[in-house]
Amino acid sequence: MLGGTYALLGIGLTLIFGIMRVVNFTHGELYAFGAYCMYALVVPVGMNFFLALLLSMVLGAMLGAVIEMLLLGRLRGADIDTTMLVMIGAWIAMQNTEQLIWSGVALSVPNPFPAAPLVVGPLSVSWLRVFVLFTALALIVAAYAVVNRTKLGKAMRATFQDRETAALMGVRIDRMHTATFALGSGLAAAGGALLGPVFVVAPTMGDLAAAKAFAIVILGGLGNIAGATIGGFILAFAEELGAGYISSGYRDAMGFVLIIIILLVKPTGLFAQRERIG
Repeated sequence: MLGGTYALLGIGLTLIFGIMRVVNFTHGELYAFGAYCMYALVVPVGMNFFLALLLSMVLGAMLGAVIEMLLLGRLRGADIDTTMLVMIGAWIAMQNTEQLIWSGVALSVPNPFPAAPLVVGPLSVSWLRVFVLFTALALIVAAYAVVNRTKLGKAMRATFQDRETAALMGVRIDRMHTATFALGSGLAAAGGALLGPVFVVAPTMGDLAAAKAFAIVILGGLGNIAGATIGGFILAFAEELGAGYISSGYRDAMGFVLIIIILLVKPTGLFAQRERIG
């Protein structure tokens, strides 16, 4: 379950970096935004759980598009230091806005699944976690299909490979940037909307998620969707094995230790490929 949601975070971030060359420090807050949308739609509004999940993803994509047009769109051609500072500022502003609206109290999102777990032989797992896993896998397949099987995806890949030539062929680079950032943001929001009901929703929940997303992208190879997907599952399995066989207190550290070891052996990441999105 964690691997699937980590993969969504990694795919969204690798798309944004691979095509736009932007270090998106707001990625974790977009993840938190998806979780808060889920809470707001399910609890105060009383919306159907599954409809709220879909709408949370859409709202995350819309917020990403707004961020790209209002902030990044004005920084075309700016140096990377300026862009990074602006994105860090946006990250801080988003996190404090969440805390202002919802306070720092952790919130829980109710779900419609039965309390009794699904039992298969000696194994038992909650229905919610099964739903999260298969929904995450479906979104991963859908994201891969969009990038590799649609006209929009072809334009995205052309922009990644050679934006000048793509522009000469009629690709609207500005629109591709907005679409890419919206897609990546929607995937991040989906991760938060899926994990919010499993754990709790809090203003700082995006900080660690962002760190893990960056680690996954580096592990899988920058600009590689398949690498980000596999990297997400590798990180999740490392965390769970470390928590199970060493100590749950070192859960988050175990994944990063594994990544450090891998990068010492292969600094470009496990699945880095030259000039690739897909």
